[in-house]
Amino acid sequence: MLFQRLGKYAPVGELLLRVTIGVVLCGHGWQKISGGMKFEGSVARIGFPFPLFFAWCAALAEFLGGLCIALGLFTRPAAFFAGFTMIVAVSSNITRPLIGGFDWPLTLLLCCLFFFIAGGREYSLDNFFLKKKQSV
Repeated sequence: MLFQRLGKYAPVGELLLRVTIGVVLCGHGWQKISGGMKFEGSVARIGFPFPLFFAWCAALAEFLGGLCIALGLFTRPAAFFAGFTMIVAVSSNITRPLIGGFDWPLTLLLCCLFFFIAGGREYSLDNFFLKKKQSV
């Protein structure tokens, strides 16, 4: 009975998940941006050409993507780019143990996949602007 009643609060749970994942991604992106791009060395070790360029791409995908996901604005494109960055993070750590290796990027990847498929959902700026556009 209690669990049936909780179903009506699913949009609140989705909002909490979206904001939390967005803030976490944004924080990780900011860490890379404000760190003077020391992250470039990690990107070079993975084997990417033009490591400074791709380091900035990854940092901005996390920072701006996280911000957009948290706000529910351009949620699907933001989740796509942030998720792609997490695919690289998982694949570059796949030889390490799951826990303390690629567990966190894998979790973020799956959350990005959810938001890529589902969008911003009910309490998002995407939904707000879509409703506004449909009423005009």
